[in-house]
Amino acid sequence: MGENLSPEILDMMLDAQRAERTEHLVYHRLALRSGDTENGRLLERISQDELAHYNFWKRYTGQEVAPDTVKAWSYGLISRLFGLTFAVKLMERGEQSAQTLYQAVAREVPQALRIAEEEDEHEHALLTMLDEERLRYIGSMVLGLSDALVELTGTLAGLTLALQNTRLIATAGLITGISASLSMAASEFLSTQSQEDDLDPKKASLYTGAAYVVTVVLLILPYFLLQSYLAALGVALAVAMVVVLAFTYYVSVARDMPFRRRFLQMAGISLGVAALSFAIGYVVREVLGIEI
Repeated sequence: MGENLSPEILDMMLDAQRAERTEHLVYHRLALRSGDTENGRLLERISQDELAHYNFWKRYTGQEVAPDTVKAWSYGLISRLFGLTFAVKLMERGEQSAQTLYQAVAREVPQALRIAEEEDEHEHALLTMLDEERLRYIGSMVLGLSDALVELTGTLAGLTLALQNTRLIATAGLITGISASLSMAASEFLSTQSQEDDLDPKKASLYTGAAYVVTVVLLILPYFLLQSYLAALGVALAVAMVVVLAFTYYVSVARDMPFRRRFLQMAGISLGVAALSFAIGYVVREVLGIEI
């Protein structure tokens, strides 16, 4: 049937066909890795759906198309590093951007848009059924990370102007951060234990404490590496923004949540607390006459 299509539309169809073949390969590999589990069976169903999509386009192009093996490998790696749900939802975001292509193709193949929409709805329904432990405890990770960002950026900013010594600031910040992480983990354990849900209090506290400690280490590191306390503070705040950006993007993809508002909210709170604490550190230094 390809001879009845314009060259431009045929190229678009071949692109869509290759994308479907690639996604079939990705889902199939993820299904094999998940084994005989509910997630594995869901992923294999989606894999077969993608193969059906591929065959739909093939009926019009009359050509076999090879998958993009580099893209398939990269999504496999992403799933290992950031989790199954993040990888497949990131890939599905790419599919959503293909709606313009489907609308263009529909000018010559009207049923293409309808079929694409039905397939997207079906895949979305299946993806919402995926169950991954780390996403069930995302609230605990958000608690640990956001608290560490707000508390430690403020602490470091205040200590920076009060002490003006990178080693002292790093030591004081590290002690404060580790103590606070233990406190947060204990609080999360007690909070989860009192709630009527299926979360494990031990795992919830572990996720909270781990997120807190990782954030503490990242923020403290500049003070161990740099001599200038102001430069160290600047790098620490930049690191904080990168952490906020990365984690907010992860949550927005994995949980289908808005990115911009959450990022601006967390970044604004962290920087606001840091600015206020920096001013407090200056006042304390001047009033108490601290010289180190």
